[in-house]
Amino acid sequence: MIFGPALRAAAGIAVLSIMDAVIKGMSAHYPTFQVAFLRFMCGSLVVAGVVAVLKPGWPNRETVAANAIRSVIAVVTALSFFYALGQLPLAETLVLSFLSPMFIALFGMLMLRERVDSRIVGAIAIGFLGTLVVVFGQTGETGAARSWTGVAAALVSAITYALSLVLLRQRAQRDKFLHIVIFQNIGPFILVAPFGLWAWQPLNTAHLPWFLLMGVLGVIGHVLMATAYAKAEAARLAPLEYTALIWAVLIGYGVFSEIPTWATLGGGILIVAAAMLTSRR
Repeated sequence: MIFGPALRAAAGIAVLSIMDAVIKGMSAHYPTFQVAFLRFMCGSLVVAGVVAVLKPGWPNRETVAANAIRSVIAVVTALSFFYALGQLPLAETLVLSFLSPMFIALFGMLMLRERVDSRIVGAIAIGFLGTLVVVFGQTGETGAARSWTGVAAALVSAITYALSLVLLRQRAQRDKFLHIVIFQNIGPFILVAPFGLWAWQPLNTAHLPWFLLMGVLGVIGHVLMATAYAKAEAARLAPLEYTALIWAVLIGYGVFSEIPTWATLGGGILIVAAAMLTSRR
């Protein structure tokens, strides 16, 4: 049944959406490399605690090699997305990142030989239309200058994120989910550490709990995503990525008192319809 994996994927996206909101808040205070370094450092600490309790054993050589590649892709995805969050409005960053389901379907066909039927294509199209409705309804009210470096970073992030999820689907059928989560945090932490220390700025201790929260949310989100992609095809879960926009609207309303527009509500209905379409047999 697809419902179980779809529910886990949707929950993982919700958790990671909350993490993104925290990242955007911290990106206003620190350089991108420092935010990435602290996020993965805290995630590695959380993973270390989980490993100490569950004792999953040592990964084999194939697992190490394959997930090391995913670690590099994760670093590129994180840095480009964190940078985009610091340069663009949240809604604009999200709509550009929502190109990823299309790339997920493409990479799934090319790399995993998955068959993408008309319903999946329709769900992706409906979900993307919903994001356009939301973003045009919001950005049409503002005349802020566009950061083209931020746009480019968001596009790079969408492509590498899609590649990362397809590789996750590939590895989740062979590796223990905890091994995947370990490499998703410790690998990027090692890779980004030199750059994070190079860009280091004095850390406000009041912000430390927020970075720790990033680590916890990142680990929970990755566990949910890994277990979901182990049981369902990447293309079928891809349209669920659009539900992140719904969480962004809810967080904006609940935390920042941002009132959603009619465009937001209409786009949200389309996004929910896309998610329901892809999770039905």
